[in-house]
Amino acid sequence: MNKIYIISILAIAMAMASCGDDFLNPSPTAAVSEAGFYETESQLEAGVISMYDGLQGDNSVGSNDNRGVQIEFYMAEMLSDNTRTKSFEGEAAAFEGYTVASTNGIVTDYYRSMYDIIFRANTVLANIDVASDKRAQFEGEAKFVRAHAFFNLVRIFGDVPMIDEIVNPLDTDKQFTRVGGDQIYDLIISDLGTAMANLGNDGSKNRASKAAAQALLAKVHLTRGNYTEAQSLCEAVVGSGFALEPNFMDIFTNEGNGEVIFAIGYASDDAENSQNFSSEWLNAVGRTTGVNYVTDEAVAALDAIGGARAASYRVDDIQPIHNQVTKYLPDSGDPVLAGNDWIVLRYGDVLLMHVEAIMAGASGTTSAAALSSFNAVRERAGLGAAAGEITKQMLIDERRVELAFENQRFFDLKRFGVAQAVLSEYSTNNGYSFDASDLLLPIPQREINLSNGLLSQNPGY
Repeated sequence: MNKIYIISILAIAMAMASCGDDFLNPSPTAAVSEAGFYETESQLEAGVISMYDGLQGDNSVGSNDNRGVQIEFYMAEMLSDNTRTKSFEGEAAAFEGYTVASTNGIVTDYYRSMYDIIFRANTVLANIDVASDKRAQFEGEAKFVRAHAFFNLVRIFGDVPMIDEIVNPLDTDKQFTRVGGDQIYDLIISDLGTAMANLGNDGSKNRASKAAAQALLAKVHLTRGNYTEAQSLCEAVVGSGFALEPNFMDIFTNEGNGEVIFAIGYASDDAENSQNFSSEWLNAVGRTTGVNYVTDEAVAALDAIGGARAASYRVDDIQPIHNQVTKYLPDSGDPVLAGNDWIVLRYGDVLLMHVEAIMAGASGTTSAAALSSFNAVRERAGLGAAAGEITKQMLIDERRVELAFENQRFFDLKRFGVAQAVLSEYSTNNGYSFDASDLLLPIPQREINLSNGLLSQNPGY
């Protein structure tokens, strides 16, 4: 496992400076954004490492800490029909019941976290000229990280402020004006294009690579309906030497294996570089008890068509009426200081994206290339090959069981255009209150208040 450390006092200063009250307003960060703060390439690399530290998030429950990816499951799994809370209480339960308010602290934390990451990337880019040998690499990494954060923001919140540079504290229009999704996607596509051009595939899987940029850009193009571009990118990744891990569950325990394209690294029993989300998903282990528990609907899908992937969940041995996620069980040591990496992009996902790109929005495909990619994933799970045609519903179902609890389901339902139908039925069956406005989360009320009326709210909140 690769440990991500803040490797100099400069990066520590950056991290501290970015913990102010408003992550779109860099007024407390003037010292780190001034030209000349970074004077050498090695100093700038500290800033690059700090970006990944931002993705890692803080292993904390502090109200002013940024949890980063450690709370992403609320947005991507608990808003879907895959997971729920165990106790149906508090701000966490608002996600499963579709009662999220603009004052929800988890939403605020995630929004702040993504803009904190963007700030760190923008700081690297603002100082890129101090680099020489690694200039292109650092630029590619910064633009990959920025694109990743903006892709999450635009999919979760819709139109958002486009902070693509260090912002003057008085530039409130830039900080608080929501920019149309098309412009955000243009920036994402441009950033990932630079990352592809600048990066190779010979580094750590906990840092950006060419293949990671290609895979992420393929998902961006699928989201935008650009199927030809997505297919080409998936095929480039397929030709880059990655392979399915023979045993499905080994993907998540054999870290850095040949299926992983990009993962956020954690180190066990290390207060600075560990995570606690995987313990939160268990029973009376983490700081909270029993979030991201598996729904009956997800259990039924995994049991019916999951094959070896049914091991993605287990019955709660304390309360057998509940089911727990097992993909990211805490490894040895203190479970609140877990070291399990979070996989953002992997080869199995790319193969299924390849099928989606070939299908190109149609109801199905008989393409031999699509069947080859689809069946590679199924056969690894111990299931028989599909023959003849892959339907859209088959692909949606396959992605559900292959990528269960990997923060894909909510975005998949939206991308395939079935979120409203699927979640409406799920909500009705479980006594929840889903409506179309729940396909976007609210802009945090805290940010609206800071904007003095400049920042608008999403409908329904």
